[in-house]
Amino acid sequence: MRKQGTAVGALALLALAACGTETGAGAGSGSGFGGGAMRTDLPVIGVRWGVESVTVDGKRTAAPSGAHVEIDSKGRATGNYGCNHFTADVRIDGETITVGPGTSTSMACEKDVQRFEAAMSGAFSGELTAAVAKKTLTLTAENGDSVALTAQQPAPLTGTTWTVTTLVSGTVASSLPAGAQEKAQLSFGKDGSVQGTLGCNRFRGTAAVSGSTITFGRIDGTKMMCPAPRMKLERELLAILDGRTTYRIDHRALSLTAENGKGLGASATGTRG
Repeated sequence: MRKQGTAVGALALLALAACGTETGAGAGSGSGFGGGAMRTDLPVIGVRWGVESVTVDGKRTAAPSGAHVEIDSKGRATGNYGCNHFTADVRIDGETITVGPGTSTSMACEKDVQRFEAAMSGAFSGELTAAVAKKTLTLTAENGDSVALTAQQPAPLTGTTWTVTTLVSGTVASSLPAGAQEKAQLSFGKDGSVQGTLGCNRFRGTAAVSGSTITFGRIDGTKMMCPAPRMKLERELLAILDGRTTYRIDHRALSLTAENGKGLGASATGTRG
């Protein structure tokens, strides 16, 4: 684990400070943050906050798919930058938050994602100020750097566009091949269909859902040739989308695991009406 001043952990907690107050021991008792007033007009605990973008030195960078943060009732923030997972504690004093040291995993990620992670950890350390509007949250550092977030609803299996973010082998998760980030997507229909793109070629097939399993039938697709990293990703995904798999949804994250232990992780990036 690598240590970081992960101020993003403050995202969710910040909305607890300011108007509509309670005093005394609250949800954060013993969690390490200070005795500021607790905000009650915005539901925060148990909410998945999606990171939309980070602005550093006036330059705005969109967040990778799956970047998010959420907190528990003890003030412990957990989340994902879009590649690596992180945890952090925060201290709240009115509308000012101070982020304590955090930890994150250290998977090798595509360079663009690594740059985003560096921007996040740099922009969100020390004291931050929050602005809350409806379901959005903006955190701003003293030097003007900021992060924008939006409250996210849980995603259903069907009707959601799932963007593949990781490949899994047993208990080991790895990032996608360089040049293949955010190139593969799939969506399930209520009619038992599955379609999307495997990183280059589009595909369509059948997917029978029963309990916690999805059984994939024949997959048909286009036959374009693509750069090597994207073709490698296609081969990996076709091997997973073959026969019986186990699936699990954690809010807006989907995991699919084949019987041989190979699998994928995906994040919800859109829904069909």
